[in-house]
Amino acid sequence: MARTAVVSGGGTGIGRAVAERFAAQGDDVIIVGRREDVLAEAAAGIGERATHVAADLETPEGALEVLQHASERAGRIDVIAAVAGGNAANKIPEEIPKGLERASWAWNANLRLNVMTAVHLVEGLKPILNDGGRIVLFSSIAAYRGSGSGSYAGSKAALHPYAIDLSAELGARGITANVIAPGYIEQTEFFGSSMTEERRAMLVGQTHNGRPGSLDDMAALTAWLASPEAGHVTAQIIQSNGGALAGR
Repeated sequence: MARTAVVSGGGTGIGRAVAERFAAQGDDVIIVGRREDVLAEAAAGIGERATHVAADLETPEGALEVLQHASERAGRIDVIAAVAGGNAANKIPEEIPKGLERASWAWNANLRLNVMTAVHLVEGLKPILNDGGRIVLFSSIAAYRGSGSGSYAGSKAALHPYAIDLSAELGARGITANVIAPGYIEQTEFFGSSMTEERRAMLVGQTHNGRPGSLDDMAALTAWLASPEAGHVTAQIIQSNGGALAGR
């Protein structure tokens, strides 16, 4: 029987790969993001099992738009994959003064982008999440070893206790809540134009298996955590980084 999965950040990168994986295994998918044109193109590429909602999950109103679409489309849902996020500290407006104001802007922006997008999505969809459902949040290796700016790593780390609390709250219904904390993953928009050959070599060199992570790695791990076979795996933060562990 087909399930319904809601995937935020589903227009590009990891989110799109996750949505494609669910659709390929026979599930219906609802992809969520801010950019209507990107989402429409992604949904068309994924195929007839995909629909999309352009919504700003930094706001409760955005989550309510997703809830309305999912309720009308499916009635109930089975999987929430909160993939949307990024590092707002890389896009601080030049007019923000250095020091306190710049730090405050970055922290608030990253908390909205990485924490509230997940919280709004999950809390908004809780009323229609089936028993036995799956929640997968996306953190980062930065949550373990810092990000250089503080705000990105801190915002990702905040998802870890949130998943543990969700697991405790919903576990009696057979619902699991886990976090994936990736290392360097290629084929995403995360680094933008800042990735250099030297930086790539450094990140790959930190791994034990000598390669970057792939979109397929992320999609496969998410699909497994969302599977019936993973029903006893909950309240876990699962690192997928090729052995590039904290402190290296």
